[in-house]
Amino acid sequence: MQRLRLASVACLSIMVIGLAGCSGEVSSIDRAQAQVNAKEKALSEAEAQWAAASESFCQSSKTYILALDRYGDVLNDTAPTVGDVREAGADLAAPGDEAADDAEAAVDAHQQVVVAEQELAEAQAALEQAKTGASAVPAADPQPTATPLVPAAAVDRVKQAQSDLETAQGAITDATPLTEASEQFNSAVVAVEFAWLRLFADGGCLADEQAVQAQATVSAYVTALQQDLADAGHYTGAIDGVYGPDTVSAVEALQEANGLPVTGTVDKATADALQAELLALGGAEAVESVATTAAVQQTLKLVGFWDGPVDGEWTPELTEALKSFQVELGVEPTGTVDAATITAFQAALSELQQPGPSESPSPTPTDSEDP
Repeated sequence: MQRLRLASVACLSIMVIGLAGCSGEVSSIDRAQAQVNAKEKALSEAEAQWAAASESFCQSSKTYILALDRYGDVLNDTAPTVGDVREAGADLAAPGDEAADDAEAAVDAHQQVVVAEQELAEAQAALEQAKTGASAVPAADPQPTATPLVPAAAVDRVKQAQSDLETAQGAITDATPLTEASEQFNSAVVAVEFAWLRLFADGGCLADEQAVQAQATVSAYVTALQQDLADAGHYTGAIDGVYGPDTVSAVEALQEANGLPVTGTVDKATADALQAELLALGGAEAVESVATTAAVQQTLKLVGFWDGPVDGEWTPELTEALKSFQVELGVEPTGTVDAATITAFQAALSELQQPGPSESPSPTPTDSEDP
C-alpha cells in the first residue's frame, strides 16, 4: 500500500511537470494568433447574420410597400367609402409591424458586425505586439466595412410619415366626408410609401438602378417645390422630396394667402403665385424660382408628353400636357400636381425605363410584384 501511494505521487508529479512543460511551449504569439483566429470566425458569423437580417428586411419591406400601394389604389377609386379606407388601412398593420421589426433586427445585426470588427482589430494589435515585443498600444477604432442599413435621416422620415398617417387615419369617422379629407389623407399614404421606398433603396434592396432613377426624378420635383415654398415662408418642414401632409399644408397656405381655391395641389395659378412671391423677394430665391415648374416639364419630357422647353414657365400647353399624361396614368385629369399624380409619375417612369425585351423569345412572365 505504501509503495502504491508513492507511485501515485510520482505519477502525479510527472503529470504536473509535463503540463508545465506543455504550457511553456505555448508562446504569447501562439496565444495571440489563436485569439485573432477566434475573432475572425466571430466576424464571419456576424456578417452572415447581418446578411440574413438584411434579406429579411428587404422581403418584409417589399411586402409592406405593396400593401401601401394597394391602399393608395383604394383611395384613388372613384368613390371610396369610410369602410373601404378603414378595412384597407387595417391590412397595413401586420406587414408594417413586420417590416419595422425586421429593420430593427437588421440594425442590431449591423451593430454586432461593428463590434466584431473592433474586437478583431484589438486582437490583431495584440498579435503584432507579441511579435515585436513592443509595449501595448490601444487599437484604433476601425472603419466599419459593413455599410449601415440606412441613414438615420431616412429612418426618421419613415417614423414621421407613419405618425402622419396614423393621425390622418384617426381623424376619419363615419361622418368624415372623404372628398374633403382626400388630399391630406392621400398625401399621408404617399409620404409613407415614398419614405419606405427610400428606406428600401438605401438598404440595398432595390437592385434595379432604373427604378432608383425614377424615384429620384419624381423626388426632384417635390424637393424643388418644398424649397420654393420654404423660401416664400410657407413651409418649415424637411426638404426631403416627399409630398406629405406638411407639403400639402404649405401649398394650401400659399393658395389662401393669394386668394386661390385651397386645394393643396399645384396648378398653373398656384405655380404663378409662388413664382411671383419669390420674384418679389429677389436674390437667389428669384433666380431659383423656376425650379419647381422646370421639374414638371422635365418629368413630362422623360415620358414623352412634353416637347417644349424646360424653362420653368408654366403655360396652358403645360397644363394640357399634364392632363394628357394623367389620362394615360389613369388618374383624374385635373392639370394639377397632387399626391396621386406624384405616385403615378414614379410608377410610370420606373416602367418606362425598364430595359426592353431580349431578341430571343422567352416565356411570357407573370405579373411582377416588384415595388
